[in-house]
Amino acid sequence: MMEKTWRWFGKKDKITLPMLRQIGVEGIVTALHEVPNGDIWTEEAINGLKSYIESYGLRWSVVESLPVCEAIKYAGPERDQLIENYKVSLANLGKCGVKTVCYNFMPVIDWVRTDLQHPWADGSSSLYFDRVRFAYFDTMILKRKGAEADYTEEELRKVAELDKVITEAEKDELIDSIIVKTQGFVNGNIKEGDKNPVAIFRNLLALYDGIDRAALRENMRYFLAAIMPVCEEYGVNMCVHPDDPPFQILGLPRIVTNEEDIAWFLNAVDNPHNGLTFCAGSLSAGEHNDTRELAKKFASRTHFVHLRSTAAMPGGNFIESSHLEGRGHVIDLIRIFEQIKPGLPMRVDHGRTMLGDEDKGYNAGYSFHGRMLALAQVEGMMAVVEDEMKRNIKVEY
Repeated sequence: MMEKTWRWFGKKDKITLPMLRQIGVEGIVTALHEVPNGDIWTEEAINGLKSYIESYGLRWSVVESLPVCEAIKYAGPERDQLIENYKVSLANLGKCGVKTVCYNFMPVIDWVRTDLQHPWADGSSSLYFDRVRFAYFDTMILKRKGAEADYTEEELRKVAELDKVITEAEKDELIDSIIVKTQGFVNGNIKEGDKNPVAIFRNLLALYDGIDRAALRENMRYFLAAIMPVCEEYGVNMCVHPDDPPFQILGLPRIVTNEEDIAWFLNAVDNPHNGLTFCAGSLSAGEHNDTRELAKKFASRTHFVHLRSTAAMPGGNFIESSHLEGRGHVIDLIRIFEQIKPGLPMRVDHGRTMLGDEDKGYNAGYSFHGRMLALAQVEGMMAVVEDEMKRNIKVEY
């Protein structure tokens, strides 16, 4: 069955490897977070972390992430040198036996939410995306040129109403949620403590002036074509994470959002080492996506799975739902992947904040108790699927 993995943020993570061993985790998903983006990952550093993980009876299953620098994405003058560094890091990972690398090709900003602790009736909380509040950030705080054209008249009317009541504290929280707290802890461009993050963010957006979907696609193709020979030599599988959310934002091109996008990058560099991280949560946040159909179509080129789910709401809002519910259809995804490509590493993702998690200082979306609950739910679904397979029970999905 799928390998049960967990995203762990290194030795400084308050969630320790002994804790993870006790709750049934088999593999670790992590990175050399202390290495600046663009620098080479040395064999010594890779083997040091790998040995530390193995000393607790676990294995380093997946790298998440070996960051792709912005200059590679927008084709800056230093692109080729950064790609050479990336190739050396990939070779070193392969030599050390760490052979699955999750990355993303999202310009400037990684995953986006407007509320990091949206309350549920049971007292827990989860991540939430409110399109009107995001539009408020874009048009009233960021003041991006031409931003109003990306929203409907009704959305802009709601933004104007929000402007009458929103407090300065709420504005600061919105900035933190969108461009600071969800980005900095994963080698992001902006970190907590940076002064004037909005100005930094505007400067980053400016790097992509004139970069449209076609240009970003070409830059992704260029990157993948350059690294594939190294991946082939050392048996390293690259797996891009879908854009989260899977639609255009902030005037930036997003190029891994749907079936057509996924098919494009797989065909642009048609190599089995060029693959997909199938994030059910990211994909299910777009009502245009059916995760089950996407899984059936792209399972053979999937190297890593994020099992989580979202509930899409009217007006473009969405929330992280229970792993048992929502548009992710997690149990059906387990069935599909176990039938087509069994044994893939998978991790639960974006668990709820619950049972005191909120006081522990965990990274946004990466609580302990919430993800432990999610892992138990997924482990139960995996047991059901394993039993179905043993008894040759066919399930329609």
